[in-house]
Parts: sequence; C-alpha cells; structure tokens
Amino acid sequence: MDHPPLRADRWQTGDVIVVVCPGQGSQTPGFLSPWLELDGVAEKLATYSAAAEVDLQQHGTVSDADTIRDTRIAQPLIVAASLIAADALAARAGRRADGIAGHSVGEIAALVGSGVIDAETGMRLVGIRGRAMAEAAAQTPTGMSAVLGGDEETILTRLSELGLSPANYNGGGQLVVAGELAGLDALSTEPVKGTRVIPLQVAGAFHTSYMAAAVAALRDAVSTVTPSDPDLTLWTNRDGSIVTDGAQALDYLVDQVSSPVRWDLCMASFADQGITGLIELAPAGALTGLAKRGLRGIPAVAVKTPDDLDAAVALLNGDAA
Repeated sequence: MDHPPLRADRWQTGDVIVVVCPGQGSQTPGFLSPWLELDGVAEKLATYSAAAEVDLQQHGTVSDADTIRDTRIAQPLIVAASLIAADALAARAGRRADGIAGHSVGEIAALVGSGVIDAETGMRLVGIRGRAMAEAAAQTPTGMSAVLGGDEETILTRLSELGLSPANYNGGGQLVVAGELAGLDALSTEPVKGTRVIPLQVAGAFHTSYMAAAVAALRDAVSTVTPSDPDLTLWTNRDGSIVTDGAQALDYLVDQVSSPVRWDLCMASFADQGITGLIELAPAGALTGLAKRGLRGIPAVAVKTPDDLDAAVALLNGDAA
C-alpha cells in the first residue's frame, strides 16, 4: 500500500519517533495510582471524569479487575491514562513525537494527540462509545478470542464456516476473532492446525457487525464535533494509511466500531515511513509486545508508570543508549 511520506517539518531530530495509544484489555487494577502522584493529574482526572461520566479516580485506583473489565469503564480509563501520560511526556521531553496512532479505542487518544479534537471532547466521545458498545454487546451473547499462529487464509476460511469474524489484525501472528459463543467454543475445541486459541475476557464481539447500534450512537455524538486537521502525522486503524483531514479521521473513528482494527497495516506503514522508535502510552505493554514481532529491531518503550518517562524522553530526544 502506498502512503504519503512524513512531512519534512515533522523531522525534528535525526530520529523519527511514533507514539502509540493502547486499546481495551491493557488496564489493570490500580494502574492510575502512580500517575496521581504527579502535579495536576487529580484535577485532570476530575475534568475527564465529568466529561466521560465515569469516576476515573475510583476505578483507576481501587476497583477490581472485574469492574474495570466493563467496557463502559475500561474505555474511558484507558484513554484518560494515555492523555495523562502524553502530557507528562511532552512536559519532560520538550518536543512532540513525529507521529501518533491508536489501537481501537486508543484512536480517540490519538485524535487528541494530533490536535483533531481536544481532550474533553475525546473523553466525552469515549464515554459515549463505551456505553453504546456495552449496550450493543448486551443484545446478543458474544465474545472474542485471540488466535496465535497458523496460516491467515486458512483461519479466515474456518471463521467463515463458524459464523465468526476477524476483529483485530494485530500482526506478528496474532488475529483476534469475534462472534457468538458457540462458534468461539467450536474454534477453541477444534483449532486450526498450527494455532492456539485464547478466549478473551471481554463482553462482546467488538469491531464486528454486532456493534451496529453503537456505530449509530457514536455517529450522532460526532455530528456535534467540529474537528481540526491533524497537526501531527496520524495513522488510522482502517487501513494503516496516514489521515490528513480531521473530518475523515472522525468518520473512520465511527466506522471502526464495527469494522476490523488493522494494526498490522499500521505497523507496516510505520516501517515504510522509516520510523526509528516507538513509545506506547499508559496503560502500556500490549503494543510494544506486538512491535517486538512486527517491527523487529526498532526500539520501543512502554510507559506504564511515571518511572518509565525518563526512558521515553531519552528515546524521543535521541539520547537512548
């Protein structure tokens, strides 16, 4: 796939560093606690909580794993954490990254980071997205599983036979699939040769046609937003391309709710553009793990807590060992 090159004025150093924002499943109990030790974070969380209609401080510090697995809570928590980490990184580094992308709900944090929408708008949208997806998931018992290894075309053929759909093409030999529970059980009982199937603890078949009602709800919410064009190179999950139009970025954000996440194509585009480093914002870990397999040799830093900021700053400023 052809992609427009990174704009020359984004090359602020000899290195080209991309920030990535994680999706659902990266949250763990208490993960926001260390961030609340930073000046101003409690106030930001209060503002973000009001916008998303979720008590982020409560759920990010004391709620248990089952509570924060609820997509209505998980999505705002994840985006808020990414925004807080992004602000802390920018304050310490003195410069922005050269590009940004988000996986699934992480695209909302990426739209904020690229200037398409402001933080409060992003938190309002993620609150609506989380509630709408939870309501859509409640209509039919569905779920998701990760399929590791195997031949992709053979896997896709088997999914079609079972009435399942690909939801996340994560690259590095990982495909997340979704659909009704009977089909997922059949896939797990008789996996495709060379694969391992891992059921995921999520409430529904996200990024499939089961989310049609959530698409309509998010589209209504987005219709009230006036976006700006990205002022930072921005990739989309839709097909790994670079988006330069803010309105189009919002359209893709809406469509993404019921269409597959193409993180494999995003990573391929990162490589095509010659990135030299990757920083994953809190709650980090999943995307740097995928990068180890999909972007071999490119250094990556996972910013899980404020203690990881120094390593991220060093990579961003070209001072990493």
